[in-house]
Amino acid sequence: MSSDTLAKTPAAPDLPRPADTLPIVPRRRLGQWTAAVAVLVLLALAVNSVLRNEAFQWDVVADYFTTDAVLRGLWLTLWLTAVVMGLGFALGTLLAAARLSTNPVLRSVGWGYVWLFRSIPILVQLLLWFNIGALYPQLFGVRTVDLFTPIAVAIIGLTLHEAAYAAEVVRGGILSVDRGQIEAAQALGLSRWRRWWRIVLPQAMRAIVPPAGNMLIGTLKGTSIVSVIAVQDLLFSVQLVYHRTYQVIPLLMVATVWYTLVTSVLSVGQYYVERHYARGTGPAR
Repeated sequence: MSSDTLAKTPAAPDLPRPADTLPIVPRRRLGQWTAAVAVLVLLALAVNSVLRNEAFQWDVVADYFTTDAVLRGLWLTLWLTAVVMGLGFALGTLLAAARLSTNPVLRSVGWGYVWLFRSIPILVQLLLWFNIGALYPQLFGVRTVDLFTPIAVAIIGLTLHEAAYAAEVVRGGILSVDRGQIEAAQALGLSRWRRWWRIVLPQAMRAIVPPAGNMLIGTLKGTSIVSVIAVQDLLFSVQLVYHRTYQVIPLLMVATVWYTLVTSVLSVGQYYVERHYARGTGPAR
């Protein structure tokens, strides 16, 4: 072909480039970055205000942080939380079994318990138990005021309250297990105990652990309410000190820091327990 012919041939139009060769430009999220900067600035100002405000009296906080009175109150708070959670979930499991029963009486009693104790505020329950002697001066031949000490009232009131919520947590976890899993275990000839222990419970725990962990943290903080009936938990212990020294804010900060530290440790533990029971259900978190 001659050069004249080539000169007369029209140029081939530009073809569209393949999608995989196009440059990828990330979307500019100006609003999000602006909001993030604003939040960081406000957070820095808040932290600076807390640390530099002399009214917090951080030196007083340091002085009282590990005193015997505060540590005894902390120990009672931890002990009370452990006892209430243990008893609450034991009773809650029985209530969950009653609610899942085919017996209409057990089902109705379980439902009625959950309805009643979720309806009454915990403070009202504690005050009712604390004044139970006005209704029953004696029980089993013993004066009621001797049976229902402040510690006993705290354990009873908090346990009955927690059991109502624990029952729903356990019931929801059991209902989350696919019915086909139980039928398959029955087809394999597994006993009822082995079906629950090896099939139902491990799968139910994936749904039980997250709300149970939240309940544990909530119970730890909720034990502070027993200070109204003179149980010497962490809050009541610092109250005794600031009623004597009038250093209200620093003593409340002592309680605040301790509650924050303990709940942080429990949150870390909850994360690892959740990850343990979530094995094989999805990508690793």
